[in-house]
Amino acid sequence: MIDRIVNAGAGADEQPDQDLELENTLRPKDFANYIGQARLKKNLMLAIAAAKKRGEPIDHILLYGPPGLGKTTMASVIANEMSANIRITSGPAVERAGDLASLLTNLQDGDILFIDEIHRLPRTVEEVLYSAMEDFKLDIMLGKGPSARSLRLDLPKFTIIGATTRTGALAAPLRDRFGMIHRLEFYSAEEIQQVIERAAGILQVKIDKAASRELAQRARLTPRIANRLLKRVRDYADVNGDGIIDLDISHHALELLEIDNLGLDPADRMLLDKIIEHYNGGPVGIETLAALTSEERGTLEDFIEPYLMQIGLLERTPRGRKVTLKAYRHLGRSPRGNENQASLV
Repeated sequence: MIDRIVNAGAGADEQPDQDLELENTLRPKDFANYIGQARLKKNLMLAIAAAKKRGEPIDHILLYGPPGLGKTTMASVIANEMSANIRITSGPAVERAGDLASLLTNLQDGDILFIDEIHRLPRTVEEVLYSAMEDFKLDIMLGKGPSARSLRLDLPKFTIIGATTRTGALAAPLRDRFGMIHRLEFYSAEEIQQVIERAAGILQVKIDKAASRELAQRARLTPRIANRLLKRVRDYADVNGDGIIDLDISHHALELLEIDNLGLDPADRMLLDKIIEHYNGGPVGIETLAALTSEERGTLEDFIEPYLMQIGLLERTPRGRKVTLKAYRHLGRSPRGNENQASLV
């Protein structure tokens, strides 16, 4: 995957240990400190209060949405609010049914198992989850061939919280076994500013209102990117200033990082430029764009396109991707020929 400062999808295994430790420090531990996602928090607080009143584990939860919006953090907050232990794994890490069986049999009553990128679980592992989630039973096969026999084990009453950026890639039988399915939305600029100011307080960094507002406008409406930008601007302030982040320092740091006033980096601008230069603004198919930019289709769909569409610079049509007039204006270009080539967004 491309290495970008605004890449919200970097997993734990792709981050330096120091950055990962800082990110964990910045994660809120309860709903009181969790900024944004008001609708989701309201629903979850009701479900948690009801589950605690009945003395039961909370129902299985599926969280979905673009990367970097706080799905892992929300799972930790839910566990903390439920006073439950949480085990964390990811879809690619659970390669065999035996791996899942080991995880499930080591849980206690009320524990939470968080599975990140749950859509990447192998189908054979998903099938083991069906009875585990519905009946708290684990069916395993002993032996092979004619002598093979099935063994059913009782499991503790646990909760699975799944996180995914692609609900469509999840098998329908597995998706239907989640009692609550919630989408995390992009944050507003005001909420991102609150995230930055809270993080600055934890990191003991002095930042003025104008600078935090400037960072918020360029953080792609995503908390993970906001925290990452704050850390990089803090580095610049420590080396080229007195450690205090003001508007001038933030402008110079973001200029060095090549992040413009809408939060676009060179990869975003290159994609829009390619569509304009080679296809007169589109439409153009995703496979053609992947070949043109030397990126995988999944990278474009998951890590570049969502934000460009969210802010109205790119649109999907039945015939392919098209840039909008807003994108032309942002890049300082004019549509060639018929202006209908670009959307009036």
